[in-house]
Amino acid sequence: MTNIRSVLQKFILVTAAAFAFGAVGNQAVAATAEDLNKDAAQALQTLYKTNPEAESLSKKAKAILIFPKIVKAGLVFGGSYGEGVLSKNSQYVNYYNSVSASWGWQAGAESYGYVVFLMSNKAIKYLDDSKGWEIGVGPTVVVVNEGIAKNLSTSTLKNDAYAFIFDQQGLMASLSIEGTKITRIKR
Repeated sequence: MTNIRSVLQKFILVTAAAFAFGAVGNQAVAATAEDLNKDAAQALQTLYKTNPEAESLSKKAKAILIFPKIVKAGLVFGGSYGEGVLSKNSQYVNYYNSVSASWGWQAGAESYGYVVFLMSNKAIKYLDDSKGWEIGVGPTVVVVNEGIAKNLSTSTLKNDAYAFIFDQQGLMASLSIEGTKITRIKR
């Protein structure tokens, strides 16, 4: 009986993982540079309309990393994927993907966007020099919620990067960019 239970659990886990990564993979169609640029500009406008503090922060940022659409799905095992662009001096200079994997009590699917405002040369150098930046390792990234956003000012901006999550759609129990790996891609 224990052997059958073990086999059944493994089957369920493999099925869940295939479902989660299949759902993410279907949405992960590679976009052209032109598409990413257009989607990034539109995503920034969406963020600025819903969060004016983000727009004022953008004026102080040395660079902005924009992921217009991340798709996340999970059933025990989960994953997320999306592609984005780095903007410096209002020019799109490099392209990146954002990937994460997770496991635990989770079920559902959602999409969202996120923008990381790079406030220091240290953060930009780390992104440029690293083969992949894992959020939570390297420069300090503060995920900004509504309460934090209202308290941001030039005197309180002390971290390397600030991330805003926006335009959430779908149903998933939790949302975090901690553990997300950002890697440069060619477009």
